[in-house]
Order: sequence, then C-alpha cells, then structure tokens
Amino acid sequence: MRNFHLSSPSRKRPVFAPTPAAIAAAMLCVLALPSAQAQTASTTTANDDKTLSTVTVNASADASAQGLSPAYAGGQVAHGGRAGVLGTRDAMETPFSITSYTNELLQDRHARSVGDVLQNDPTVRVARGFGNFQEAYFIRGFILDSDDTAYNGLYSLLPRQYIATELFERVEVLRGASAFLSGASPGGGGIGGSINLLPKRAPNEPLNRVTFGVGSGGQTQVAADIARRFGPDGSTGIRVNAASHQGGTAVNDEDARLGLLAVGLDWRSRDVRLSGDIGWQDHKLQRTRTNVTLGPSVASVPAAPDNQTNFAQPWSYSNERDTFGTLRGEWDINTSVTAWAAAGARRSEEANALANLTVNNAATGAATTYRFDNTRKDSVNTGELGLRGKLQAGGVGHEWVVVASAFSAEKKNAYAMDYANTQATNLYGPVATSLPAFSANAFRGGDLANPLRTGITRLTSFAVGDTLALMDQRLLLTAGLRHQKIDIGNYAYGTAALTDRYEQSRTSPLLAGVFKLDKSVSLYANYVEGLSQGQTAPSTAANRGDMLAPYVSRQKEVGVKYDGGRVGGSLAFFSTDKPRAYLDSNNVFGTNGKDRHQGLELAVQGEATKGLRLLGGLTWLDAKQQTTGSATTDGKRVIGVPKLQANLGAEWDVPGLPGLALDGRVVHTGASYANATNTLRVSGWNRLDVGARYLTEVQGRLVTLRARIDNLTNRNYWASAGGYPGQGYLVVGAPRTLSISASVDF
Repeated sequence: MRNFHLSSPSRKRPVFAPTPAAIAAAMLCVLALPSAQAQTASTTTANDDKTLSTVTVNASADASAQGLSPAYAGGQVAHGGRAGVLGTRDAMETPFSITSYTNELLQDRHARSVGDVLQNDPTVRVARGFGNFQEAYFIRGFILDSDDTAYNGLYSLLPRQYIATELFERVEVLRGASAFLSGASPGGGGIGGSINLLPKRAPNEPLNRVTFGVGSGGQTQVAADIARRFGPDGSTGIRVNAASHQGGTAVNDEDARLGLLAVGLDWRSRDVRLSGDIGWQDHKLQRTRTNVTLGPSVASVPAAPDNQTNFAQPWSYSNERDTFGTLRGEWDINTSVTAWAAAGARRSEEANALANLTVNNAATGAATTYRFDNTRKDSVNTGELGLRGKLQAGGVGHEWVVVASAFSAEKKNAYAMDYANTQATNLYGPVATSLPAFSANAFRGGDLANPLRTGITRLTSFAVGDTLALMDQRLLLTAGLRHQKIDIGNYAYGTAALTDRYEQSRTSPLLAGVFKLDKSVSLYANYVEGLSQGQTAPSTAANRGDMLAPYVSRQKEVGVKYDGGRVGGSLAFFSTDKPRAYLDSNNVFGTNGKDRHQGLELAVQGEATKGLRLLGGLTWLDAKQQTTGSATTDGKRVIGVPKLQANLGAEWDVPGLPGLALDGRVVHTGASYANATNTLRVSGWNRLDVGARYLTEVQGRLVTLRARIDNLTNRNYWASAGGYPGQGYLVVGAPRTLSISASVDF
C-alpha cells in the first residue's frame, strides 16, 4: 500500500564527516530503542493534528502469488525481498541479508539510475565498468557489472550500461554469493551479492502523474506515469512510463540525453496470473569525463581535480539504444502447488568514440589521450520454468521448489584503437584537440560499420530446494542444489571464426537456517557458493590451452536481525574465499591462489520516533589477496576496496509545517588502493547530500515539490578506484549538483 499523508514530512540535521565510531554508536542506539506499535509505511508519517488529506494508492501484485513485500515503517525499504528461486520472503525469515529500496525512496532522493539508488546502501559502492561509462557496483568488495543486474529474476534484460529509474519499481540487493539462488551470472559476478529490479504494475486505483524537473548545467526532465485497471474486478492492468532528459550537467560542457518508453501489462484470475513488459531506452552522452589511468611511472595518486573540470575531448561520445521485453505467468495447480514460466529478450546497439586519460606525472597532472572507437550489438534471450509448493509431513512443514533456467547471449563487437598516436593534455588544465584521424598503425578489430560475432554465452541450470519448518515454525532450515553448465565461445574479430570454447559444469549447494528467538529477533547462518568461468592457461604456460574448472567462491555468514515494528536492523559477519589462478614454479597455470573478503555489516531502517525516519549502516571490510604467487602482492588489499564505508540518512517531518520534509545523508568511504601492490593509495572521502520535499493539494490534486543538493560542500574527491578485476583506474566524484522537480497527480 502506498499512502500520501499530507502532513509533516521530515528531516534531521546530519553532522558532516562523522567518525566511524560515532556512526556505529548512533546506529546501535537506534537498534536499542524500545519496540513501539507498528505503523503503516508511507511516504511521510501522518500528523493527527495537521493532516491536510490522504491520497491512497494500493499497489497490486505482479504475476506472482507472493506479490511485493510490503513497505516497512517509513516507506523507504520493504519488509523483505526476493531470495532468488526461494521467492519473496520476509527479512526475518530469510537466512540472507536483503534490502529492497522502494519507489518512494527513488523519487524522494531524485535517483536517476540504479547507482543513484545504491548511494543509500552502506554495503555497496558505485564504480565504473572498464573503458566506458557503464555502472559497476562493489558489493562486499566484489565487482558486479550492470550487465549482471536481474529484472524480475531474469539476468541481463535491461540496458547494459545505464538503467533509468523510470523502468523499475524497486531495487533489491541480496548480499552474498548466489549460485544456487539465481544461478551463475552471465558476466561472472554475483560473488559479493546480486541486484534485482522489480517492474512497475498498475495499482488498484487510477494513476496519472506528470513530473517536470531541472538541474545543474541546464538538465531538464519530463516524465509521465499513467496506469489503469480494467474489468469488473480490475483483473487487467496497464502502466505506461515515458521520460525525456535533456541538456548539460554540473560538469562543464558535458551533455546527457535520455529517451524512454515502457509499458507493463498484467492480468489475473483466481488461479492464473500473467504479466508482460516491453521497453525502449535511448541514452546518449557527449563529452562525458572518462576514467583516469595512472601511467607506469606514476608513484603516487594525483590530487583529484576541480570537480567541474572536464578533461574529456569535445568529440568524444557514447550512445546506447536498447529494446527489451519480458513475459511471466503463474498457475495455481491446486492450493498447494504453483507452476510458473518466464521469458525475456533484449536487443542493443552501442557506439562510442573515447579518449581515456592517462596521467604520467602526478604532481603536474601531465597526461595523454588517444582515440578509441567501439561499436557493439547484443542479443539476449533468457527464461525459466519452475514449480513451487507446500506440504506437511510428520509435523514438519516443507516449502519446496524445482526450477530450470536457460540464458543465451551473442555479442558482436568491433573497435579501432590508436594507442601509439597520443595527444598531450593535462588533468588540471585540459587541452582540447580536434578529432584525430586514425593513423596507419592503428590497431583494429573488425569493421566498425558492421561488427561481427565475437562472443557467445550460454548458461543452463537445474535447481531443487526445500525449506523445512520445525519447532512451530521458529526454526527454518533450507537446503538446495543447482547444477549449472557454462558454455562460452570466443570468436575472432572481423572473421567471426571460433578461437576457443569453454564448456564446464558444477553443482552448487546451499545450506542455511533461521532461528526466531521471538517475534522481534532472528538469528541466521548460511553456506553458499558463487560460480564463474575458470581461465584458460596462457600460451606461455606448460599446460597452454587448458581450461580450468569453474571458479567456486565459498561464503560463510552468520547474523542477527531485529524488527521492533517501527525500527529494524541487522548485524552480519561474513567470510568469502575467491579462487585465483597463476603460474606455479613448474610453469603450470592453475587455480593455486585465493582472495579472502571478510567483514562486518550493520544496517538500520525505520522510524526512530514519529516523524523521524532513518536509513543507513556501516560495513567494515578486510579484503586481502591471500595467495597470489608473488611476494609483492601476498597479503595486500584488493584494488578499490576500503576498510570502512558508512551511510547515515535521516528524514524529518518539520513540526508546524504540514507537508514539508527535510532530509540529509552522509556518505563515508575509507581509503583504498589503485594497484595490487598497494603503493598507490587513494584517499577516503565524505559527502553530504541534503533535500526537501513538500506535499500539498491544488484543486484536489496532489502536488509534490522536491529539491535536492548532492555534494553540498562541493568536495573534490576520487569517487572510486577500479571497477574491472585487476584494474585501478580512477573516477572523479560529481560536483555540487542541484535538482528540482514538481510532480502532479491528476
């Protein structure tokens, strides 16, 4: 249920740059608050004395008997989320750490992409994928590319590099390895966690919403969200989202444009539920700042440049156009057994001209660029079939599931790289050049105008699982197995001739349990594995050409969860070992080493008091390269992973001013390293974001005014290091950015 209470929305005045100890103490105090009567989750908390009116929109379920997990007190997150094939679960009954961010939080924080939403998550840090402007996410110190994001449970259906928030209802973050729960991801991520985006569906009441917005640099936004249900019982629903973003950004001379259209349909009867989505997104970037690579002679990380400085070349661009669709259906065979089927497809085209910056002198910022053009086409098809049921046997309850899945992707790619023909520039005083022609020595792969197949990925799997309910459902034990086959082919640029093929399989187990001490406290533990493609021995190895078995990452986790009705939280300790391969003393290439990521996570959410909502937490990480085959890297920290990261957000309903809410968010990220030997240290950073929201009625229509300033103090900082395994390139943090919007429901 979604309620718009036109009362006092909220804000707390956060303290900028708190110490980690202060953050931890504040969150532990919140978790220790006495339990109070649970209140209905809403965008804002009702004030009995000053409520103007209430507009209620009841959200209908997707094509799923389980539906959406209800929003938690405060409306920023949900009570639970989807645990892969186990389905939607309440967090207190789930042996994993899950957070589901609601659409209300997306709107109120002016989130424009998945990365913007995850700025609220203390366990995630946003980076950039290799060589382009793709979002990548560090979860528990492991990289998850946006390619491996799931949409309603299916991988890689939404745009590959940038996913606009108008395309989804919620962002679900499941922390930890997920080979059993979701299957191996196409890109080999999913070791530290997975991200699932839920589609929008027509609510039970008509929805007509138009949003207008402006931002720093002249960026403008126009969006429409229209929904209806039809039939005598509202069995058929349609929801249409359209959006256009145009103009500059807070970075000098940068331009970003987005066109989007998405349609969601659903139909339900007593025993059958169907849904479908079709969408189109056209995303264009012009003169967007590139990654910054440090040259081999650079011995220290240069100071971050002025955050408005644009060192991108004026001719650089990146265009991506995607069309996608999904279908999903459920059938209740009887009162105990449900069958489901889902399928999806995506077709994408990309083209870009890049000029990534390489700094050769950390003190002066002297640097070079070169032209690097790419074209790419993707074709993705995926689907799954499953059965889910319940039974009671010998006083033990069972919730069982059986599922089969298949994924297929074809990549067509071409490039032209002129790395020997460099142009001089500077990180601090950029030098613009005209578009250089490719030299005779440019390195080319294929035809940019007609890219041919360069790669295929085929994943098939079969999984079975069962959750046993014992001790009057206080003890829940889950066990499962997934047999996964990985089939990956690589093809020569320009000829599409097969160069090598990887075909391996592995059965991945799951063992997990939850013990509910009482209604407010649950203890949980799990053992779960991650799965990714093993490497092929290089030509210099004695066993050249040998395909290594799939890499199996092993995670062990224990935790405690608390739900006091208004305030909830969790504390988790985890340890994950990730294999790594190298040449041994006999020149044999094998899986001889590992990295170990272990850490502690604390999270809190809900309403600390009436009119004060909190969302935040902290993560302490010890991510080490334990066995690497080299004394220079053994025991050193993993690239781009800080020891401590923390978020603390608060939203406060201003007393005496019905409809007004103020919010603040502090983001802390500790220092990390930009190379495996840990000689290039990247300074940590703190950022303060603030916002305001005002709800009112104009002639019986709900009007929501929002204003936001991210990076209020206009701090210069390196936002991330790395984003692709083994690479330590840097990304400059965004400058102070103002955005204002007005939404009208009519």
